[in-house]
This record gives sequence, structure tokens and C-alpha cells, in this order.
Amino acid sequence: MTLGMQLLLLQVAIVLTTVVGTGLTAMWLQEQQLREAYQERMIAVAQSVAGLPVILDAFDDVDPSATIQPVAETIREASDVTYVVVANDRGIRYSHPNPDRIGEEVSTDPTIPLSGRIYVGTQTGTLGESWRVKVPIFGPDREVMGQVSVGILESELREDFLSGLWGLLAALVVAAVVGVVGSAWIGRVIRRRIYGLEPDEIRAMLETREAMLHGIREGLVAVDDTGRLVLMNDAAARLLDVGDPDAVLGAPIESVLDHELARFIASGEDRETPVLSGERVLLVHGDRVSVDGREVGSIAILRDRTELETMLRELEGAQGLAEGLRAQSHEFSNKLHVVSGLLELGHVDAAIAFIERVGSGGALSSLDERDGIADVEAAALVLAKRSRALELGVALELDPDSHLDAAHGDVPRTDLLTVVGNLLDNAIEACALGGRVILSIRDDLDPGVVVVTVDDDGPGVAEELRDAVFEPNVSGKSATPGKPRRGIGLTIVKRVATRLGGSAIAGVSPAGGARFTVRLPWASAPISAPAETIGTPP
Repeated sequence: MTLGMQLLLLQVAIVLTTVVGTGLTAMWLQEQQLREAYQERMIAVAQSVAGLPVILDAFDDVDPSATIQPVAETIREASDVTYVVVANDRGIRYSHPNPDRIGEEVSTDPTIPLSGRIYVGTQTGTLGESWRVKVPIFGPDREVMGQVSVGILESELREDFLSGLWGLLAALVVAAVVGVVGSAWIGRVIRRRIYGLEPDEIRAMLETREAMLHGIREGLVAVDDTGRLVLMNDAAARLLDVGDPDAVLGAPIESVLDHELARFIASGEDRETPVLSGERVLLVHGDRVSVDGREVGSIAILRDRTELETMLRELEGAQGLAEGLRAQSHEFSNKLHVVSGLLELGHVDAAIAFIERVGSGGALSSLDERDGIADVEAAALVLAKRSRALELGVALELDPDSHLDAAHGDVPRTDLLTVVGNLLDNAIEACALGGRVILSIRDDLDPGVVVVTVDDDGPGVAEELRDAVFEPNVSGKSATPGKPRRGIGLTIVKRVATRLGGSAIAGVSPAGGARFTVRLPWASAPISAPAETIGTPP
């Protein structure tokens, strides 16, 4: 059975049950009101007859019925009741609709009215079953002289009830028809609201939706036209560091996401752009959502570019290292030709002097014990950045006072590499050809703290930008081809330092450019280890 038919049948059943129940209740109330109306009329008629002086005086006549019968019949006809019967204290009738019954004893028990009380009820008499009232007739001394019985046949009551029932039945039929038509209309409205789908189809769509949302690796975030979150899958919660995605549904997007990401999603811009969220670089594709030509909100697909950015930086370093190796190979070939020529000319002393003069040169260098960087990963990063700097015509120097032990227990070493790499990239880009960058890494100044300082002789950072330079999209450098978005590296540095409880500040370098100083508290004190020589990677 289709959903529309189920809804129609259920609503029709509800309407019919309500209409029938209401009709039965209304008929019962109508019957009660009709009986109460007749009861009040009969009591009034009976009491008026019992109090008439002509009736009371007639009880002393030789033939009371001669006076009482005409009066009783006149009142009966005027009051529209079936009978008005007057009887004495022995139950002998003085009036009756059928004159032949006058002088006979009443057919029903007269005990109650003769005891001075009023009786109301249904009894069967000579005229049939009737709804009647019996009241006592009191004499001058308040003694009971007789009774007056006034009644109407039950058949007449039913006739009156049925005559007023047709209007009620017509109203009930109209209500039932309107209810059924309204139920059919409501069913059609509901079907339109759910796009004509059946329950099985809705269940299949929900299962597919849940499987898709929880199965895809891309993050999915949707907001309504008021800027409130209506959808967030597991991947988006992981990328945005949201614990329970269901707990934030309905919340304003600004209270859950970073300002830049929230602004981009709420704008509904139909484009793809990298956005910084926390310490992650996300590639966000946004778009508006329309239903039946009406915009209902915005949706965004999130992809994590953090790993890709890291791989690109590593690839860039590897490419720089390869270029350096090729340059060194070419330079080495030239030196061999010079040595070969000197030997062929017999200038052995000159060849030896040439070898001693240029033997330690080359495009690549190494870090040894005197440099103070005993950490293998940090030394390798500095070597790669130095090769990259040489390729761009920038000298990368290591402060001779630098000191970094080889191991730090559970220290987040990746955070240190992230900070150093981003600061060096920023300084190298800021320097012109022939520029100079100085790196200092110290873990021996304050216990449990590593201080990273990078100086350059570039244009520096304007004083009004020294706080804002750590915000997304804020940079003192202009856009370059292939890298239109700037200001991400320093923002990541600031957020890493803040997360660890440290700090990152920008200032003026003695070299004439900018100085960036980052303090990174370690989770535990350094573990001393012998320094080892870090040479050129193979």
C-alpha cells in the first residue's frame, strides 16, 4: 500500500471515529435536553392543576368529575401533553382523556404522590408507555387529598427527537465529507513535501546518505540561509577538530569554525580556495544550494592540503638538493680538469696547492659538532634549506651559539621542524639576491624551552604589521606567480606556538631586516646525548 493511501485511510478512520463519536454524544445530549424540557413542562402543568381552586372545591361535590374533567382536558390540550389525570386519595380517577376510564382506579402505583412527594419517571398505563410526573394535591390543612398525573407517551417523545435529528445528521455527514476531502488534500501536501517518495525510498535514501557522509574522505559542511550548521560529516569534524558533529548542529557557524572558513562557507562563493583552519591548510570548494529555484543555504567540501603542502615543501627541498648536486658535480669536473692540466704541465706543487685551496668548497656543506645542532632531523632540515637558499643566491648561516640536543623525550619534534621550516622559507623569500639569513636554535637558555630566532636583511616588517603579520592573508610581501595566497606560514607558526603555550613575535633584526623569535616549551626536559656530525644526505 502506498504512503498516500495509508495516510488517507488513517485520516479517514480518525475523521469517521471523531464524527460518529461526536454525533452519538450530541444525540444523547439532545434527548436529555428534550426530556428535561418536557419534565419541566409537565411539573408546571401538574402543579398548576393541583393548585387550582376549582379543582380543590370540586373534591367536595357529589360528582367531582363533572367539574374536573372539562378543566383537565382544556389544560391538556393547551399544554400539548398526552394526558392530565386527577385522582382522589384512594386512586379513583376524576379525569382522563378517555371518559370511560373516569371512576376507575389508576393503573399505576400512587404511593409516592400520596405520601406528599413528586414522582418523575417512565411507566406503562392505560394509554401505553409514557414519561410522566405525579404531584400531590394538598387540602386546606396540608393533608393529601389526591394526585395529579401529567404525562406524554414515549412514542411521541421519540417522534419529537427524530424530527430534530435530521439537521444533526446532515451536519455530521457534511463534517465527515469535509474531513475526508481535507484528509486527501493533506495527504497530497505531504506527498509533495517529500517529493512523492515512498517510505522504502526514503529509508534507502537515508541509508545511502549516511553511508556516503561517513564513508567519503572529504569533509562536508552545510549551513542554512540563517548561517546555522545543518550538516557535518565525520571527515569534516576530524579536519576541523570538532569532537561530536551532532552536538554542534544548529549552532551558528561562527561559533564552531575559524572566522575565515566560516566567512567563506557562509558567503556561498562558487570557487575553490585554500583556507587555514587551526594548523591545517584546507582546500575548500564552496557553492550555494538551491531547491526548486530557491536558495536554502551553502555547502562546502573540505580537502586536507596539509600533507600535500608538506610534501611539496619536501619536494622543493629535494629539487634544490638535486640542483646543488648537479652544480657541485659540474664544478668538481672543472676542478678535475684544472688539476689534470697542471699535472700534465708538470706543475705538481701548483696542483697540490689548488687542491688544498678548493678541496672543502662546493654547493653543499655539512653540519658538524661545532655547529651545536645534534638533532638529526633539524640538521637535515637546515641543510635542505641552505641548499635552497644557495640556489636563490641567499646565504643561510647558523648562529655559532646554536644548541639543540639530539633527543627530547616526548618532545613534539614535528612542531619544531614546522616552525623552523616556515620561518626559514619566509626569510629566504624576503631576501633579495645576495641576501643573508641567520638561524639560531637554542635549548640551553631556559630549562624546558627552545628559542628559535631567524634574522634576515630583507625589507623587514612595518611596525603596524608586526602583530597582524601572524594573521591569515596578511603579508608584507606581494603576490608572486604560482603563489597568489600568502600569510599562511607565519599563521601556522603562531598557532603552533600558542598551542604549545609559547609565543611568536616579530621585530627588527640587527642585520637590517626582520627578526622572528619563537619560544616553544617542551613537554619534558631535554635528554642529553652526545653530539654527532650531520653530513650531506646521500
